[in-house]
Amino acid sequence: MRLYQKLSKINFLKKSYAFKFLFVAFIGIHIPLIGILFYVLYGSKNIAANTILFVALVMTLIASAITLYFLKHLIKPIEIASKALDNYRNERKVPSLPTDFSDEAGLLMRNIQKSILENERSLSDNQDLIYLLSHDFKNFTGNSQGLAELILDESPSEIVQEYAQLIKKSTIQQFVFIEIFIKLMKDQEELLNRPLKVNTISLQSVLKIVRIQVAPKLISKKIILNSFFQIDEVLLTIEEDLLVRVLVNLIDNAIKFSFPESEIQFTASKIDNKIALVVSDSGIGFNLNDKEELYKRFTTRSRVGTSNEPSTGIGLYLCKKIVEKYQGNLILESQGVNKGSTFSVLFTSF
Repeated sequence: MRLYQKLSKINFLKKSYAFKFLFVAFIGIHIPLIGILFYVLYGSKNIAANTILFVALVMTLIASAITLYFLKHLIKPIEIASKALDNYRNERKVPSLPTDFSDEAGLLMRNIQKSILENERSLSDNQDLIYLLSHDFKNFTGNSQGLAELILDESPSEIVQEYAQLIKKSTIQQFVFIEIFIKLMKDQEELLNRPLKVNTISLQSVLKIVRIQVAPKLISKKIILNSFFQIDEVLLTIEEDLLVRVLVNLIDNAIKFSFPESEIQFTASKIDNKIALVVSDSGIGFNLNDKEELYKRFTTRSRVGTSNEPSTGIGLYLCKKIVEKYQGNLILESQGVNKGSTFSVLFTSF
């Protein structure tokens, strides 16, 4: 970066990145010529042709090495800009790129820095607006619920009581929706801020935590969760708590859409260069035409479970976002309605 800064102080090179390259290349090309001229002019009077050829070759090699060295340093601004953008995309690290250069490389760094800062401001403003609106919606919903309860306290007629109960039920659903929406926004924000690093994870330990969290639902529906491990300790970029969250979502989903007194299978294996974590059930399955729709947040294809469990419509969406953030794939498969489902999480093995 120092070479780039020094060349940027030269007037005729200041505004053109290409001219900087050409200038360095021009100097490098003429080093052998200058060296040979000095050798011929100030060297021995009787210089053999072979000697001149040897000196020319040596000077050319030296000049080439020096030129490549300086050209490598000259592309430093591009490397810094590329690394800054990559770090922001993967780890959301806000860079501090120089913005006072006027050539093409300087413009690139300035635009990247400006775009990242604008994006951060936009994200922050959007989060604030969403939380503000959610708070206001809660107040409005609370007012409706309060009025419904006042009506019910007045011992109204059956028809009015029925309407008031409907209003109360509707406001409860609105509260649930707002909470789910806020949770979605917080989860997405947390996901953006998590860095990528390789972690050693014990899959058996992860499943123990998952079992504890889903145990009440397994017991309630008398469902057995079987597990089979071909591998245990693995190196993954995803952190343990996020992997637990993904598996809890997938197994919870399998429980919800499985019939009472059935079984769910969890397997951990290595397929080629991939770590495969698979959850399969023999429940209600899904129509293959709806496959892509199931990934979407607040999907219209969300259904109640086999015991009328409610569905938020964001579980699979969040799982997919988390898995893809950490260089994995989430694959949904089913033979059709009432033929069970299989959810496969594939991560690159390190």
